[in-house]
Amino acid sequence: MVIVTTIRREVLTLPAAELGPDNPLPPLRPLDELHRIDDRDGLPRDMARQIGYEPLRSLLPVRVRDGYGRVRAPRPVDTLVIENDRLRATVLPGLGGRIASLFHKPTGRELLYRNPVFQPAAFALNGAWFSGGVEWNIGATGHTTLSCSPLHAARVPAPDGGEMLRLWEWERLRDLPFQVDLWLPDGSDFLYVGVRVRNPHERPVPTYWWSNIAVPERHRVLAPADDAWHFGYERRLRRVPVPSHDEIGRLPHAADYFYDLPEDRRRWIAALDADGHGLVQTSTDALRGRKLFVWGAGPGGRRWQEWLTEPGTDGYREIQAGLARTQLEHVRLDAESEVSWLEAYGPLTSPADPAEAEARLESALPRADLDAAHAAWRPCADTEPRETLAVGSGWGALEVLRADWKLPGTPFDESTLGEAQHPWLRLLREGVLPEPRRVRPPGETLVAPHWRDMLETAPASPHSEYHLGVAQWHAGDRAQAVRSWERALELAPSLWPLLRCLAVADQDGGNPERAADRYAEAFDDLCRERRDAGELWTAATAALGREAVEALLATRRTADARSVWERLHPATRARGRFRLVEAALLLAEGRRDEARAVFEEGFEVADLREGAEAVGRLWERVSEEPVPARYDFRMR
Repeated sequence: MVIVTTIRREVLTLPAAELGPDNPLPPLRPLDELHRIDDRDGLPRDMARQIGYEPLRSLLPVRVRDGYGRVRAPRPVDTLVIENDRLRATVLPGLGGRIASLFHKPTGRELLYRNPVFQPAAFALNGAWFSGGVEWNIGATGHTTLSCSPLHAARVPAPDGGEMLRLWEWERLRDLPFQVDLWLPDGSDFLYVGVRVRNPHERPVPTYWWSNIAVPERHRVLAPADDAWHFGYERRLRRVPVPSHDEIGRLPHAADYFYDLPEDRRRWIAALDADGHGLVQTSTDALRGRKLFVWGAGPGGRRWQEWLTEPGTDGYREIQAGLARTQLEHVRLDAESEVSWLEAYGPLTSPADPAEAEARLESALPRADLDAAHAAWRPCADTEPRETLAVGSGWGALEVLRADWKLPGTPFDESTLGEAQHPWLRLLREGVLPEPRRVRPPGETLVAPHWRDMLETAPASPHSEYHLGVAQWHAGDRAQAVRSWERALELAPSLWPLLRCLAVADQDGGNPERAADRYAEAFDDLCRERRDAGELWTAATAALGREAVEALLATRRTADARSVWERLHPATRARGRFRLVEAALLLAEGRRDEARAVFEEGFEVADLREGAEAVGRLWERVSEEPVPARYDFRMR
């Protein structure tokens, strides 16, 4: 048999905003996560247990990505294209391994919602995320921290002897390696996606996975369920009948519907246009959950749709598939075990009837054939890559070196170690965390118990005490973290990172006045220390300045807040986020008309969080008029 599947590199040029630098301040504050409920009473016992099982409480060791803007210009994006005579899939290895396009060649149809621009927005757990295509969400409830990060990619033999594209990385929130294998069986109308998540640790680890598929907003969504669990971003989960297509179209606000699939039913979900043509996604039974997300027809939902793409572009909705019934749950992955499944994506033509759609899916791709394909793929999951196509981070290599793990199929080579990992490699091999060679904002902190143990036994220095304090804070030992930071202050050449950590601790401990003092002192020290107006120092000044102004305004110290504001870089003050800060500062100074003028001049807060209502709330303090449409992002 002649195998005609090919994998090749291409470059896609599209209007794109720059990602910019990560926020250099460690994220010490709890997550402001929308997907939470206040009451688990009345839920199925296993669902309630998994909702309460190890929810994510910190982003550490990951950094926040908030340095992007909203100015788009044509920019090249590296892609990997896997193609046979029926389908063409375009993958973005540098942006989380996203499938940006799935094109069905015989009908000339794009099966996904394809965003014509790259516009980050603050939807990922750590900030930058973009809409469109198929994304792989791993880690914890929400969009993965890898949404805009590079993955490792390589060419691997497929189960049928053809070519397979492998993506893999180390997920840092839960310290788990994972892989995504994509291949097109000869002559197939379906893209096969084999997924494996491994737990190499000697302890159970909570895990999470949802494959998130963007489809055109007008498509009708079908799934094999009569009821669903509804989440309307009001901290409540309730069981309801599956709404009709027309009812979904009339929803005023954003909503999640987690389909309550019967245990013995095949796992699938489809999105079809008015003529019955569209995409179907199906999987082996391990990927048990299915979900529909809609933005709603209200002004907030419409504004978010516009925010994420080019004006005049049609909207989208999401169909998803996950390891649990809802995205509020995490699943226990036992020590030294793994979980795997096979997904398939392809075209479907059907009337708007779930039973008929399932029958047509069974005819096109029998459930037994998918199970057999999964069994055939499993041995191939360990096959070593034969040609590297893209390189991810060095964090996996560092962990593999530390524990001497053997992870066949997903090599985390020592050659991938970079500047961020080198201090930690020294700590691992020599027991010493080296001092930085030049004055600069601190690097990333590793917080897992094994790294914290190494920091505790390393020779004490201001640098090691700073990182030890961050790791202790992450572990919940707040008092010891404060002691580590205070010890470091006595000898540290750079005070502002420590003062900022102590300010956060003061806020957490209910002492806003002392927090404000420390923020003011920290910003003074940073301004004395910063060496240039380069990207790293500008990011540090912006991040600390924003927190300092907010802390000072919270204690009514408007003059000190104004002093911080005036020392920010002019380009920083012109950014939308800081125009919002300026409006709040003007209002606190009693200059209400000038605060309103900031709104009337217009600004866009590029890193506005999903569900954030700060812009609208501030508008209501400067005006009695309704919130203008451009500032209305309400999701409830």
